Amino acid sequence: MGVHERLAELGLTLPSVVPPVGAYVPAVRTGSLVFTSGQLPMVEGSLPAVGKVGALVTPEQAKDLAQLCTLNALAAIDALVGLSAVVRVVKVVGFVASTAEFTGQPAVVNGASELLGKLFGDAGRHARSAVGVASLPLDTPVEIELVVEVR
Repeated sequence: MGVHERLAELGLTLPSVVPPVGAYVPAVRTGSLVFTSGQLPMVEGSLPAVGKVGALVTPEQAKDLAQLCTLNALAAIDALVGLSAVVRVVKVVGFVASTAEFTGQPAVVNGASELLGKLFGDAGRHARSAVGVASLPLDTPVEIELVVEVR
């Protein structure tokens, strides 16, 4: 079963590629690797939530937002090379805008990691960073980057 079929099985669809909000492209291929730009949890051009995790945004909401970011990153990869070209997920980098007291960034970024595991199986197991930051673009609570190996 391919990734698109697994998405459908999970009741998910890839969104349209989110247009860049700056001077960059959504994804770049170099050799056998594709790097995505940081993806926000945009849904039809807007953020479903803003603010810091641990204040206006709950950890559970932020985990769901990390999944949305990941879907946007996968859409960028699909548009560039096609998801069927993905051999494995190499690295996930998750940024979580959070209060100074909040230390649950890894659990938030699990929203990305768990989805990738469901979609790619063992090939979805990856290295990862989960980083707490003071703020992110557009006051988004979460931003996700992916690095994948492709054929």
